[in-house]
Amino acid sequence: MVKQFKMIGVMLGVLTFFLGQALGAAPLTIPSVQLVNGFRVLSITKSGELQEWIVFRGDYIKFNLGSGLEDPVLSIPSLSIEKTLVADLAQAPYFKMKEIGSFDFFIGSLVGILKVIEFNQVNYEAVSAQQAQRVIDSFNPIILDVRTPGEYARGRLENSVLIPVQQLQSHMDELAEFSDEHILIYCATGNRSTVASKLLIDKGFTRIFNLRHGIKDWDKNKYSIVK
Repeated sequence: MVKQFKMIGVMLGVLTFFLGQALGAAPLTIPSVQLVNGFRVLSITKSGELQEWIVFRGDYIKFNLGSGLEDPVLSIPSLSIEKTLVADLAQAPYFKMKEIGSFDFFIGSLVGILKVIEFNQVNYEAVSAQQAQRVIDSFNPIILDVRTPGEYARGRLENSVLIPVQQLQSHMDELAEFSDEHILIYCATGNRSTVASKLLIDKGFTRIFNLRHGIKDWDKNKYSIVK
Protein backbone atom coordinates (compact mmCIF):
# COMPACT_ATOMS: atom_id res chain seq x y z
CA MET A 1 0.00 0.00 0.00
CA VAL A 2 2.85 2.37 0.85
CA LYS A 3 4.41 1.72 -2.56
CA GLN A 4 1.07 2.45 -4.24
CA PHE A 5 0.76 5.80 -2.46
CA LYS A 6 4.32 6.68 -3.40
CA MET A 7 3.64 5.84 -7.03
CA ILE A 8 0.47 7.98 -7.01
CA GLY A 9 2.47 10.83 -5.48
CA VAL A 10 5.13 10.63 -8.18
CA MET A 11 2.48 10.55 -10.93
CA LEU A 12 0.70 13.58 -9.46
CA GLY A 13 4.00 15.42 -9.18
CA VAL A 14 4.84 14.77 -12.81
CA LEU A 15 1.34 15.81 -13.92
CA THR A 16 1.52 19.00 -11.86
CA PHE A 17 4.95 19.85 -13.29
CA PHE A 18 3.92 19.56 -16.91
CA LEU A 19 0.55 21.23 -16.32
CA GLY A 20 2.42 24.13 -14.75
CA GLN A 21 4.70 24.27 -17.74
CA ALA A 22 1.73 24.39 -20.10
CA LEU A 23 -0.21 27.03 -18.19
CA GLY A 24 2.79 29.22 -17.47
CA ALA A 25 4.55 28.99 -20.78
CA ALA A 26 5.20 32.26 -22.55
CA PRO A 27 3.84 32.75 -26.09
CA LEU A 28 6.05 31.03 -28.61
CA THR A 29 8.04 33.22 -30.97
CA ILE A 30 9.14 31.47 -34.14
CA PRO A 31 12.59 32.21 -35.61
CA SER A 32 12.50 33.64 -39.11
CA VAL A 33 15.12 31.23 -40.52
CA GLN A 34 15.60 27.46 -40.36
CA LEU A 35 18.45 25.36 -39.00
CA VAL A 36 20.74 23.64 -41.52
CA ASN A 37 23.29 21.16 -40.15
CA GLY A 38 23.20 22.82 -36.76
CA PHE A 39 23.56 26.37 -38.11
CA ARG A 40 20.88 29.04 -38.43
CA VAL A 41 21.43 30.23 -42.03
CA LEU A 42 20.53 33.84 -42.86
CA SER A 43 20.17 34.41 -46.62
CA ILE A 44 21.11 37.89 -47.79
CA THR A 45 19.10 39.55 -50.57
CA LYS A 46 20.66 42.34 -52.64
CA SER A 47 17.70 44.68 -52.35
CA GLY A 48 17.21 48.05 -50.78
CA GLU A 49 14.97 46.52 -48.11
CA LEU A 50 15.99 46.27 -44.46
CA GLN A 51 17.28 42.79 -43.63
CA GLU A 52 15.67 41.50 -40.44
CA TRP A 53 15.81 38.13 -38.70
CA ILE A 54 14.82 36.50 -35.42
CA VAL A 55 17.08 33.80 -33.93
CA PHE A 56 17.43 32.12 -30.54
CA ARG A 57 20.09 32.71 -27.92
CA GLY A 58 22.57 29.89 -28.33
CA ASP A 59 22.11 29.66 -32.10
CA TYR A 60 25.16 29.40 -34.34
CA ILE A 61 24.48 31.61 -37.35
CA LYS A 62 25.93 31.82 -40.86
CA PHE A 63 25.22 34.28 -43.66
CA ASN A 64 24.37 32.95 -47.12
CA LEU A 65 25.38 35.60 -49.66
CA GLY A 66 23.17 36.44 -52.59
CA SER A 67 24.44 36.99 -56.11
CA GLY A 68 26.53 40.10 -56.66
CA LEU A 69 27.89 40.16 -53.11
CA GLU A 70 31.59 39.31 -53.23
CA ASP A 71 33.33 38.82 -49.89
CA PRO A 72 31.70 41.78 -48.09
CA VAL A 73 32.52 42.66 -44.50
CA LEU A 74 29.95 41.87 -41.80
CA SER A 75 29.87 44.34 -38.93
CA ILE A 76 27.76 44.02 -35.74
CA PRO A 77 29.19 46.88 -33.66
CA SER A 78 27.36 46.17 -30.38
CA LEU A 79 28.63 42.57 -30.40
CA SER A 80 32.17 43.56 -31.45
CA ILE A 81 31.87 41.41 -34.57
CA GLU A 82 33.65 42.38 -37.80
CA LYS A 83 34.40 39.60 -40.26
CA THR A 84 34.74 39.11 -44.01
CA LEU A 85 32.03 36.81 -45.40
CA VAL A 86 32.52 34.31 -48.22
CA ALA A 87 30.12 32.89 -50.80
CA ASP A 88 30.91 29.23 -50.03
CA LEU A 89 28.50 28.44 -47.18
CA ALA A 90 30.55 25.45 -46.02
CA GLN A 91 33.58 27.73 -45.54
CA ALA A 92 31.62 30.72 -44.23
CA PRO A 93 32.44 31.95 -40.73
CA TYR A 94 29.84 31.33 -38.03
CA PHE A 95 28.90 33.29 -34.94
CA LYS A 96 27.41 32.14 -31.65
CA MET A 97 24.52 34.26 -30.36
CA LYS A 98 25.25 34.58 -26.64
CA GLU A 99 23.19 37.66 -25.77
CA ILE A 100 19.49 38.49 -25.95
CA GLY A 101 18.63 41.76 -27.67
CA SER A 102 18.19 43.61 -30.94
CA PHE A 103 21.42 44.27 -32.83
CA ASP A 104 22.02 46.44 -35.91
CA PHE A 105 24.35 44.92 -38.48
CA PHE A 106 25.95 45.99 -41.75
CA ILE A 107 27.04 43.87 -44.73
CA GLY A 108 28.69 46.09 -47.29
CA SER A 109 26.04 48.71 -48.06
CA LEU A 110 23.20 46.55 -46.68
CA VAL A 111 21.69 47.28 -43.28
CA GLY A 112 19.77 44.89 -41.05
CA ILE A 113 18.53 44.03 -37.58
CA LEU A 114 19.24 40.76 -35.81
CA LYS A 115 16.86 39.98 -32.93
CA VAL A 116 18.08 37.36 -30.46
CA ILE A 117 15.40 35.90 -28.19
CA GLU A 118 15.22 33.23 -25.48
CA PHE A 119 13.81 29.87 -26.51
CA ASN A 120 10.56 29.09 -24.66
CA GLN A 121 8.03 26.36 -25.37
CA VAL A 122 5.63 23.98 -23.62
CA ASN A 123 7.35 20.72 -22.56
CA TYR A 124 10.74 22.43 -22.53
CA GLU A 125 12.56 23.74 -19.47
CA ALA A 126 16.01 25.22 -18.98
CA VAL A 127 17.21 23.89 -15.62
CA SER A 128 19.98 24.67 -13.16
CA ALA A 129 22.48 22.04 -12.08
CA GLN A 130 20.45 21.41 -8.92
CA GLN A 131 17.23 21.03 -10.90
CA ALA A 132 18.98 18.75 -13.42
CA GLN A 133 20.03 16.44 -10.58
CA ARG A 134 16.39 16.29 -9.42
CA VAL A 135 15.32 15.49 -13.00
CA ILE A 136 17.83 12.61 -13.06
CA ASP A 137 16.67 11.32 -9.67
CA SER A 138 12.96 11.62 -10.51
CA PHE A 139 12.72 10.60 -14.17
CA ASN A 140 15.90 8.64 -15.03
CA PRO A 141 16.08 10.60 -18.31
CA ILE A 142 18.10 9.93 -21.44
CA ILE A 143 21.13 12.20 -20.98
CA LEU A 144 22.34 13.66 -24.26
CA ASP A 145 25.77 15.31 -24.58
CA VAL A 146 25.97 17.52 -27.68
CA ARG A 147 29.61 18.63 -27.38
CA THR A 148 32.59 17.38 -29.39
CA PRO A 149 34.19 13.93 -28.86
CA GLY A 150 37.25 15.63 -27.38
CA GLU A 151 35.18 17.49 -24.79
CA TYR A 152 33.23 14.32 -24.01
CA ALA A 153 36.45 12.36 -23.38
CA ARG A 154 37.68 14.96 -20.89
CA GLY A 155 34.63 14.59 -18.67
CA ARG A 156 30.91 13.87 -18.96
CA LEU A 157 27.75 13.21 -16.99
CA GLU A 158 27.34 9.57 -16.02
CA ASN A 159 25.30 7.47 -18.49
CA SER A 160 25.31 10.24 -21.07
CA VAL A 161 25.21 9.57 -24.82
CA LEU A 162 27.34 11.67 -27.19
CA ILE A 163 25.80 13.14 -30.34
CA PRO A 164 27.52 16.41 -31.34
CA VAL A 165 24.99 19.11 -32.18
CA GLN A 166 26.25 19.34 -35.78
CA GLN A 167 25.35 15.65 -36.26
CA LEU A 168 22.04 15.65 -34.41
CA GLN A 169 19.81 16.12 -37.44
CA SER A 170 21.30 13.06 -39.14
CA HIS A 171 20.46 10.91 -36.08
CA MET A 172 16.79 11.88 -35.79
CA ASP A 173 15.52 8.56 -37.16
CA GLU A 174 17.47 6.67 -34.50
CA LEU A 175 16.15 8.93 -31.75
CA ALA A 176 12.52 8.94 -32.91
CA GLU A 177 11.50 6.03 -30.67
CA PHE A 178 12.44 8.15 -27.63
CA SER A 179 10.28 11.14 -28.59
CA ASP A 180 8.04 10.74 -25.51
CA GLU A 181 10.89 10.00 -23.07
CA HIS A 182 12.42 12.51 -20.67
CA ILE A 183 15.63 13.85 -22.22
CA LEU A 184 18.22 15.97 -20.43
CA ILE A 185 20.53 17.80 -22.85
CA TYR A 186 23.81 19.49 -21.97
CA CYS A 187 26.90 21.04 -23.54
CA ALA A 188 29.71 23.16 -22.10
CA THR A 189 27.81 26.34 -21.21
CA GLY A 190 24.21 25.92 -22.43
CA ASN A 191 24.36 27.35 -25.95
CA ARG A 192 24.68 24.21 -28.08
CA SER A 193 22.20 22.39 -25.85
CA THR A 194 19.62 25.12 -26.55
CA VAL A 195 20.07 24.57 -30.29
CA ALA A 196 19.77 20.79 -29.78
CA SER A 197 16.60 21.22 -27.70
CA LYS A 198 14.98 23.23 -30.49
CA LEU A 199 15.95 20.58 -33.08
CA LEU A 200 14.34 17.81 -31.03
CA ILE A 201 11.17 19.76 -30.26
CA ASP A 202 10.77 20.60 -33.96
CA LYS A 203 10.74 16.82 -34.52
CA GLY A 204 8.00 16.23 -31.96
CA PHE A 205 9.96 15.41 -28.80
CA THR A 206 7.82 16.29 -25.80
CA ARG A 207 9.87 16.21 -22.59
CA ILE A 208 13.07 18.19 -22.98
CA PHE A 209 15.26 19.56 -20.17
CA ASN A 210 18.22 21.81 -21.04
CA LEU A 211 21.09 22.18 -18.54
CA ARG A 212 21.07 25.98 -18.66
CA HIS A 213 24.74 26.70 -17.92
CA GLY A 214 26.15 23.39 -19.08
CA ILE A 215 28.59 20.96 -17.57
CA LYS A 216 30.73 23.83 -16.28
CA ASP A 217 27.97 24.79 -13.85
CA TRP A 218 27.40 21.09 -13.04
CA ASP A 219 31.09 20.75 -12.12
CA LYS A 220 31.05 24.05 -10.21
CA ASN A 221 28.27 22.65 -8.03
CA LYS A 222 30.44 19.53 -7.41
CA TYR A 223 28.13 17.02 -9.03
CA SER A 224 29.68 13.82 -10.35
CA ILE A 225 31.63 13.86 -13.64
CA VAL A 226 32.90 10.67 -15.29
CA LYS A 227 36.26 10.64 -17.11
